[in-house]
Amino acid sequence: MFHVVLHQPEIPPNTGAVGRTCVALGADLWLVRPLGFRIDEKTRRRAGLDYWRHLNWRVVDNWEELNGAARACSATLPRFWMFTKTAETSLFSVQFQAGDWLVFGSETSGLPPSLLEQPSRNVRIPVSGEVRSLNLSNAVAVAGYEAARQIGVFDTTGR
Repeated sequence: MFHVVLHQPEIPPNTGAVGRTCVALGADLWLVRPLGFRIDEKTRRRAGLDYWRHLNWRVVDNWEELNGAARACSATLPRFWMFTKTAETSLFSVQFQAGDWLVFGSETSGLPPSLLEQPSRNVRIPVSGEVRSLNLSNAVAVAGYEAARQIGVFDTTGR
């Protein structure tokens, strides 16, 4: 239905939670190196990530490799939505489509400026009060479920 991309994630539990969310949504997960942790089978098993056997996921070495894979997956140019707290466009103003790519940066530094060069594709999740941003796994869940709702992943009963 759509793809979730974590660009250089650093914290293993966040990535584990994102993987679980992707399984729940039927979304593919892409991880762009470098990763701040190991993700081999032994490490996943030790972390209790047994649901990862149901996850369609892939690790790529860099943004260029991801971009090439995205073009190979799409009949048209892939639509990347870059999630950043500095974006002008709210998540709730975006019209998601099947096949979209939701891109999230690392926990400590977000996405690099080179990936934020198209402001029309930069998206923020509105927050109020003293909170600067959401935890990475929470941000993916909020954005992923909004995209799934718009695309019609679940029927009206939530299945």
